Amino acid sequence: MKLEANFVEQLSALHPRDLIDMLQSEDRPHFDTHWELLNEIKPADLYCYLHGRFGPPNGIQNFLRGDHSENLIHWEWALASQDRIMLVQGHNFRTELWVSGDELPLEELGQLVVGIKHDFPRHGQAMGKVRKALEHWVEFINPYYRIRSSVECLMSEIEALGVDGAATQLASFAKYESPEEWSNEWGRQAEVVAKATGLCFGARAMLPVMAEAFVNLLMYLLMKPNLKQDDRLRENLIRQPIDVRIKSLAHNCVGFQSEIDYGHESCRRYHSLVNERNDLLHGNVVIEKLRFNDLHFNGRVPVFSSYSSMWERAFGVATKSVGLELLRDERQVVEDFVEYVISRLEKRMQEQVRVFCARRDLGMRLDDGRLGVLFSGALVDMAPGPRLAG
Repeated sequence: MKLEANFVEQLSALHPRDLIDMLQSEDRPHFDTHWELLNEIKPADLYCYLHGRFGPPNGIQNFLRGDHSENLIHWEWALASQDRIMLVQGHNFRTELWVSGDELPLEELGQLVVGIKHDFPRHGQAMGKVRKALEHWVEFINPYYRIRSSVECLMSEIEALGVDGAATQLASFAKYESPEEWSNEWGRQAEVVAKATGLCFGARAMLPVMAEAFVNLLMYLLMKPNLKQDDRLRENLIRQPIDVRIKSLAHNCVGFQSEIDYGHESCRRYHSLVNERNDLLHGNVVIEKLRFNDLHFNGRVPVFSSYSSMWERAFGVATKSVGLELLRDERQVVEDFVEYVISRLEKRMQEQVRVFCARRDLGMRLDDGRLGVLFSGALVDMAPGPRLAG
């Protein structure tokens, strides 16, 4: 079985009422051919072609969709050619085609694709008008959400290691039944502490960046139009030192009910956190922050001011050097800073900002730089059920 000759040329749009009458009749059509298109024809090209040639989508699914972007089927055309009906549906991850009549082999899909592409030039002007009327958006990853999720993941892994319970000070090996038992426990704790300190180093280094990403997102979201539309001005603002960006938020952005008080406790604590991060990340030699022991020497003879255990010397120093016990408090510093900045916004803006912060995927309209939440974040798909015999 092959697709009839001139199938594409003879396609015409069905009125929804006529299609409903056909589907309700006793000899209603059966759609035995189900094809899927990925990018054999770009979905935007196919949409413009169908819209330009046949007018707005006319399939029944268009009346079932909600007036939003969260639908399983976004658009559908119902077309007729010769003795067949073809439904063309735009889904989230593919275009689906349902063709009535006797089942067609998959090879015929290739011929259909060739036929549609060959028909593009005949409707190029109409396709261009449709494409020009479409809003062009791009999706991008929310950097604040990405960093925040990474920090949460690292903190969860540290929590799962159970450092407090899994790495406790070991008694002298003389108190174990055998040196092997003590050695095994030492090795186990060494592994736990090494993982925890590595994860902690990463999390602490990212926390100030998380706050900075929030400030940058806020600027992109609320920057005054005259500043956002000027590339030089926009880039200059984004490249300012972080404290300058924070202090000037209310001046450069819309939606603020009051200026940011950089002397506020949440800002002061965040500023200190940035300095701590710089010392940690850049390996700055700040003795007061790095010291862990006091001792004396008589020539080459060490005289300790106080004794520390072997565990403290090996593992205690490691955990303190990366601030494992500070991690939760520093996370709270960032959360308090974000909440303080949001509180300076007008009430109507606060909820919008919270929605943006909570989404991984955001969209930007290319012609005016407007940001938006295009989808809910839930990935949804559907598949046809099993075909019943008889």
